[in-house]
Amino acid sequence: MLHLHSLEDLSLQKTWLTIGIFDGVHCGHQEIIRHLTAGAKRANAAALVISFYPHPAAVLGKRKNVKYLSLPDEKAELLEKLGVDVFLEHPFDQEIATLSAKEFMVRIEKRVQLKKMLIGYDFALGKDRQGDAEYLTALGEKSGYAVQTFEPLLSEGAAISSSRVRDALADGHVRDAHHLLGHPYTLCGSVIHGDGRGRKINIPTANIEIKAEKITPKNGVYATWAILQGKKHPAVTNIGIRPTFTPDKERANIETHILGFSKNIYGEELKLELVERLRDEKKFSSVNELLQQIHADIEKAQEILK
Repeated sequence: MLHLHSLEDLSLQKTWLTIGIFDGVHCGHQEIIRHLTAGAKRANAAALVISFYPHPAAVLGKRKNVKYLSLPDEKAELLEKLGVDVFLEHPFDQEIATLSAKEFMVRIEKRVQLKKMLIGYDFALGKDRQGDAEYLTALGEKSGYAVQTFEPLLSEGAAISSSRVRDALADGHVRDAHHLLGHPYTLCGSVIHGDGRGRKINIPTANIEIKAEKITPKNGVYATWAILQGKKHPAVTNIGIRPTFTPDKERANIETHILGFSKNIYGEELKLELVERLRDEKKFSSVNELLQQIHADIEKAQEILK
Protein backbone atom coordinates (compact mmCIF):
# COMPACT_ATOMS: atom_id res chain seq x y z
CA MET A 1 0.00 0.00 0.00
CA LEU A 2 1.15 3.50 -0.83
CA HIS A 3 0.93 5.85 2.19
CA LEU A 4 0.91 9.52 1.16
CA HIS A 5 0.78 12.74 3.18
CA SER A 6 -0.04 15.34 0.53
CA LEU A 7 -2.61 15.68 -2.23
CA GLU A 8 0.22 16.92 -4.43
CA ASP A 9 1.75 13.41 -4.34
CA LEU A 10 -1.46 11.80 -5.59
CA SER A 11 -1.75 10.75 -9.24
CA LEU A 12 -4.16 7.94 -10.12
CA GLN A 13 -6.15 6.80 -13.10
CA LYS A 14 -9.40 4.88 -12.63
CA THR A 15 -10.17 5.23 -8.91
CA TRP A 16 -12.70 4.26 -6.26
CA LEU A 17 -12.62 6.51 -3.19
CA THR A 18 -13.82 6.73 0.38
CA ILE A 19 -13.21 9.67 2.72
CA GLY A 20 -13.51 9.81 6.50
CA ILE A 21 -11.68 10.04 9.81
CA PHE A 22 -11.82 6.24 10.30
CA ASP A 23 -10.53 6.48 13.88
CA GLY A 24 -9.98 2.91 15.06
CA VAL A 25 -11.02 1.47 11.67
CA HIS A 26 -13.91 -0.25 13.43
CA CYS A 27 -16.36 -2.78 11.94
CA GLY A 28 -18.54 -0.04 10.44
CA HIS A 29 -15.55 1.48 8.68
CA GLN A 30 -14.45 -1.96 7.53
CA GLU A 31 -17.83 -2.61 5.91
CA ILE A 32 -17.30 0.39 3.62
CA ILE A 33 -13.62 -0.33 2.98
CA ARG A 34 -14.24 -3.98 2.06
CA HIS A 35 -16.83 -2.88 -0.51
CA LEU A 36 -14.32 -0.31 -1.74
CA THR A 37 -11.46 -2.75 -2.22
CA ALA A 38 -13.60 -5.56 -3.66
CA GLY A 39 -15.44 -3.25 -6.05
CA ALA A 40 -12.27 -1.49 -7.15
CA LYS A 41 -10.62 -4.82 -7.85
CA ARG A 42 -13.55 -5.98 -10.00
CA ALA A 43 -13.49 -2.67 -11.88
CA ASN A 44 -9.70 -2.79 -12.31
CA ALA A 45 -9.47 0.48 -10.37
CA ALA A 46 -7.35 1.77 -7.50
CA ALA A 47 -8.86 1.71 -3.99
CA LEU A 48 -8.10 5.08 -2.39
CA VAL A 49 -8.80 6.07 1.23
CA ILE A 50 -8.47 9.71 2.29
CA SER A 51 -8.39 10.52 5.98
CA PHE A 52 -7.53 13.68 7.94
CA TYR A 53 -4.98 14.38 10.65
CA PRO A 54 -5.15 16.04 13.05
CA HIS A 55 -8.82 15.46 13.79
CA PRO A 56 -10.96 18.33 12.38
CA ALA A 57 -12.66 18.70 15.78
CA ALA A 58 -9.28 19.58 17.30
CA VAL A 59 -8.44 22.16 14.62
CA LEU A 60 -11.90 23.74 14.75
CA GLY A 61 -11.87 23.90 18.55
CA LYS A 62 -14.92 21.67 18.92
CA ARG A 63 -13.12 19.23 21.21
CA LYS A 64 -10.21 19.81 23.58
CA ASN A 65 -7.36 17.34 24.04
CA VAL A 66 -8.49 15.07 21.22
CA LYS A 67 -7.17 11.54 21.69
CA TYR A 68 -7.15 8.80 19.08
CA LEU A 69 -8.03 5.12 18.90
CA SER A 70 -5.56 4.76 16.04
CA LEU A 71 -2.63 7.04 15.30
CA PRO A 72 -1.74 7.57 11.61
CA ASP A 73 0.76 4.69 11.32
CA GLU A 74 -1.63 2.33 13.14
CA LYS A 75 -4.45 3.37 10.82
CA ALA A 76 -2.24 2.78 7.79
CA GLU A 77 -1.40 -0.73 9.02
CA LEU A 78 -5.09 -1.59 9.47
CA LEU A 79 -6.03 -0.20 6.05
CA GLU A 80 -3.24 -2.12 4.34
CA LYS A 81 -4.55 -5.37 5.84
CA LEU A 82 -7.95 -4.56 4.30
CA GLY A 83 -6.43 -4.35 0.83
CA VAL A 84 -6.38 -0.58 0.30
CA ASP A 85 -4.07 0.46 -2.54
CA VAL A 86 -3.43 4.10 -1.56
CA PHE A 87 -3.92 5.83 1.79
CA LEU A 88 -3.75 9.62 1.80
CA GLU A 89 -3.42 11.02 5.31
CA HIS A 90 -4.42 14.57 4.43
CA PRO A 91 -3.22 17.33 6.78
CA PHE A 92 -6.18 19.19 8.25
CA ASP A 93 -5.67 22.88 8.98
CA GLN A 94 -7.59 26.16 8.89
CA GLU A 95 -7.09 26.51 5.12
CA ILE A 96 -8.66 23.10 4.46
CA ALA A 97 -11.44 23.91 6.93
CA THR A 98 -12.53 26.90 4.81
CA LEU A 99 -12.95 24.87 1.61
CA SER A 100 -16.41 24.00 0.40
CA ALA A 101 -17.22 20.38 -0.46
CA LYS A 102 -17.13 21.26 -4.16
CA GLU A 103 -13.72 22.96 -3.87
CA PHE A 104 -12.22 19.97 -2.09
CA MET A 105 -13.67 17.49 -4.57
CA VAL A 106 -12.31 19.58 -7.49
CA ARG A 107 -8.84 19.29 -5.93
CA ILE A 108 -9.23 15.50 -5.78
CA GLU A 109 -10.52 15.26 -9.35
CA LYS A 110 -7.43 17.05 -10.60
CA ARG A 111 -5.35 14.21 -9.17
CA VAL A 112 -7.49 11.12 -9.80
CA GLN A 113 -9.89 9.80 -12.42
CA LEU A 114 -12.74 9.29 -9.97
CA LYS A 115 -15.31 6.63 -10.88
CA LYS A 116 -17.02 5.87 -7.57
CA MET A 117 -17.19 7.34 -4.08
CA LEU A 118 -18.33 5.36 -1.03
CA ILE A 119 -19.45 7.19 2.12
CA GLY A 120 -21.04 6.47 5.49
CA TYR A 121 -24.61 7.48 6.32
CA ASP A 122 -23.49 10.39 8.53
CA PHE A 123 -20.60 11.63 6.38
CA ALA A 124 -20.37 15.31 5.48
CA LEU A 125 -17.53 17.10 3.74
CA GLY A 126 -16.46 20.72 3.51
CA LYS A 127 -17.20 23.97 5.30
CA ASP A 128 -20.32 23.84 7.46
CA ARG A 129 -20.65 20.13 6.54
CA GLN A 130 -22.34 21.12 3.28
CA GLY A 131 -21.22 18.02 1.41
CA ASP A 132 -23.65 15.42 2.72
CA ALA A 133 -24.79 12.34 0.78
CA GLU A 134 -27.46 14.21 -1.21
CA TYR A 135 -25.08 17.04 -2.15
CA LEU A 136 -22.21 14.70 -3.13
CA THR A 137 -24.54 12.49 -5.17
CA ALA A 138 -25.68 15.51 -7.20
CA LEU A 139 -22.07 16.66 -7.55
CA GLY A 140 -21.03 13.20 -8.74
CA GLU A 141 -23.76 13.11 -11.39
CA LYS A 142 -22.37 16.32 -12.88
CA SER A 143 -18.73 15.19 -12.65
CA GLY A 144 -19.14 11.61 -13.86
CA TYR A 145 -18.74 9.50 -10.72
CA ALA A 146 -21.28 7.52 -8.71
CA VAL A 147 -21.83 7.93 -4.96
CA GLN A 148 -22.87 5.00 -2.76
CA THR A 149 -24.04 5.59 0.81
CA PHE A 150 -23.84 2.92 3.51
CA GLU A 151 -26.28 2.57 6.38
CA PRO A 152 -24.82 2.14 9.88
CA LEU A 153 -23.62 -1.28 10.97
CA LEU A 154 -25.47 -2.19 14.15
CA SER A 155 -24.37 -3.99 17.29
CA GLU A 156 -26.91 -4.63 20.06
CA GLY A 157 -29.36 -2.35 18.28
CA ALA A 158 -27.07 0.70 18.06
CA ALA A 159 -24.72 1.97 15.38
CA ILE A 160 -21.10 0.97 15.75
CA SER A 161 -19.07 4.13 16.20
CA SER A 162 -15.70 5.36 17.39
CA SER A 163 -17.49 7.01 20.33
CA ARG A 164 -18.84 3.63 21.49
CA VAL A 165 -15.34 2.17 21.34
CA ARG A 166 -13.98 5.08 23.40
CA ASP A 167 -16.73 4.60 25.98
CA ALA A 168 -15.96 0.88 26.24
CA LEU A 169 -12.26 1.59 26.80
CA ALA A 170 -13.04 4.27 29.40
CA ASP A 171 -14.91 1.57 31.34
CA GLY A 172 -12.12 -0.97 30.84
CA HIS A 173 -14.36 -3.18 28.68
CA VAL A 174 -11.68 -4.20 26.21
CA ARG A 175 -13.62 -7.26 25.03
CA ASP A 176 -16.52 -5.00 24.03
CA ALA A 177 -14.04 -2.68 22.29
CA HIS A 178 -12.62 -5.68 20.41
CA HIS A 179 -16.13 -6.68 19.30
CA LEU A 180 -16.85 -3.18 17.96
CA LEU A 181 -13.44 -2.77 16.36
CA GLY A 182 -13.24 -6.23 14.82
CA HIS A 183 -9.66 -6.43 16.10
CA PRO A 184 -7.97 -6.11 19.51
CA TYR A 185 -7.29 -2.66 20.86
CA THR A 186 -3.54 -2.11 20.91
CA LEU A 187 -0.98 0.04 22.66
CA CYS A 188 2.42 0.38 21.05
CA GLY A 189 5.65 2.04 22.07
CA SER A 190 9.35 1.70 22.74
CA VAL A 191 10.48 -0.18 25.83
CA ILE A 192 11.96 2.33 28.27
CA HIS A 193 13.77 2.06 31.60
CA GLY A 194 11.50 1.93 34.64
CA ASP A 195 12.45 1.98 38.30
CA GLY A 196 13.52 -1.68 38.34
CA ARG A 197 11.11 -2.71 41.11
CA GLY A 198 9.68 -5.59 39.09
CA ARG A 199 13.06 -7.21 38.63
CA LYS A 200 13.82 -6.83 42.35
CA ILE A 201 10.77 -8.94 43.21
CA ASN A 202 11.47 -11.40 40.38
CA ILE A 203 8.59 -10.11 38.22
CA PRO A 204 10.45 -8.19 35.49
CA THR A 205 8.32 -5.78 33.51
CA ALA A 206 8.74 -3.94 30.23
CA ASN A 207 7.63 -0.32 30.45
CA ILE A 208 6.44 1.27 27.23
CA GLU A 209 6.02 4.91 26.40
CA ILE A 210 3.07 5.71 24.13
CA LYS A 211 2.17 9.04 22.55
CA ALA A 212 0.08 11.30 24.78
CA GLU A 213 -2.65 11.59 22.11
CA LYS A 214 -3.32 7.82 22.13
CA ILE A 215 -6.29 6.65 24.19
CA THR A 216 -5.45 4.37 27.11
CA PRO A 217 -8.18 2.27 28.68
CA LYS A 218 -9.29 2.53 32.30
CA ASN A 219 -6.50 1.94 34.80
CA GLY A 220 -6.20 -1.64 35.91
CA VAL A 221 -4.60 -5.00 35.23
CA TYR A 222 -5.17 -6.72 31.87
CA ALA A 223 -4.51 -10.05 30.22
CA THR A 224 -2.66 -9.16 27.02
CA TRP A 225 -0.67 -10.47 24.13
CA ALA A 226 2.75 -8.85 23.87
CA ILE A 227 4.03 -8.74 20.29
CA LEU A 228 7.78 -8.41 19.94
CA GLN A 229 9.61 -8.76 16.64
CA GLY A 230 6.50 -10.34 15.12
CA LYS A 231 6.13 -13.01 17.81
CA LYS A 232 3.24 -13.17 20.31
CA HIS A 233 3.84 -13.78 24.01
CA PRO A 234 1.22 -14.09 26.78
CA ALA A 235 1.50 -11.23 29.25
CA VAL A 236 -0.06 -9.39 32.18
CA THR A 237 -0.16 -5.61 31.78
CA ASN A 238 -0.69 -2.96 34.43
CA ILE A 239 -2.00 0.43 33.36
CA GLY A 240 -1.94 2.95 36.16
CA ILE A 241 -0.06 4.78 38.87
CA ARG A 242 1.11 1.74 40.92
CA PRO A 243 -0.51 2.95 44.16
CA THR A 244 1.61 0.65 46.34
CA PHE A 245 4.78 2.47 45.26
CA THR A 246 3.88 5.76 43.53
CA PRO A 247 0.41 6.84 44.76
CA ASP A 248 0.99 10.50 43.82
CA LYS A 249 1.79 9.83 40.17
CA GLU A 250 -0.60 11.54 37.75
CA ARG A 251 0.06 10.00 34.32
CA ALA A 252 -0.45 6.27 34.03
CA ASN A 253 2.46 3.90 33.50
CA ILE A 254 2.06 1.03 31.06
CA GLU A 255 4.14 -1.93 32.16
CA THR A 256 3.83 -5.53 31.12
CA HIS A 257 5.17 -8.76 32.52
CA ILE A 258 5.79 -11.11 29.60
CA LEU A 259 5.27 -14.63 30.89
CA GLY A 260 8.36 -16.85 30.75
CA PHE A 261 10.45 -14.09 29.18
CA SER A 262 13.51 -12.36 30.64
CA LYS A 263 15.53 -10.92 27.72
CA ASN A 264 16.79 -7.34 27.66
CA ILE A 265 14.50 -5.52 25.21
CA TYR A 266 15.18 -1.86 26.05
CA GLY A 267 14.64 0.30 22.97
CA GLU A 268 12.64 -2.41 21.19
CA GLU A 269 9.17 -1.66 19.80
CA LEU A 270 6.52 -3.55 21.78
CA LYS A 271 2.85 -3.87 20.84
CA LEU A 272 0.23 -4.93 23.38
CA GLU A 273 -3.11 -6.43 22.38
CA LEU A 274 -5.56 -6.00 25.26
CA VAL A 275 -7.68 -9.11 25.75
CA GLU A 276 -9.50 -8.82 29.08
CA ARG A 277 -9.47 -6.65 32.19
CA LEU A 278 -8.59 -8.68 35.26
CA ARG A 279 -9.10 -6.20 38.09
CA ASP A 280 -8.77 -2.64 39.36
CA GLU A 281 -5.51 -1.24 40.58
CA LYS A 282 -5.10 -1.75 44.30
CA LYS A 283 -2.80 -0.49 47.02
CA PHE A 284 -1.24 -3.38 48.93
CA SER A 285 -0.08 -3.31 52.52
CA SER A 286 3.08 -5.27 51.79
CA VAL A 287 5.24 -6.56 48.95
CA ASN A 288 4.27 -10.15 49.85
CA GLU A 289 0.58 -9.30 49.47
CA LEU A 290 1.35 -7.68 46.10
CA LEU A 291 3.28 -10.77 44.98
CA GLN A 292 0.40 -13.07 45.89
CA GLN A 293 -1.95 -10.97 43.79
CA ILE A 294 0.48 -10.83 40.85
CA HIS A 295 0.76 -14.63 40.79
CA ALA A 296 -3.04 -14.89 40.90
CA ASP A 297 -3.22 -12.43 37.99
CA ILE A 298 -0.72 -14.52 36.03
CA GLU A 299 -2.75 -17.71 36.58
CA LYS A 300 -5.94 -15.99 35.48
CA ALA A 301 -4.29 -14.49 32.42
CA GLN A 302 -2.88 -17.88 31.41
CA GLU A 303 -6.39 -19.34 31.52
CA ILE A 304 -7.79 -16.53 29.39
CA LEU A 305 -4.97 -16.65 26.84
CA LYS A 306 -4.90 -20.43 26.40
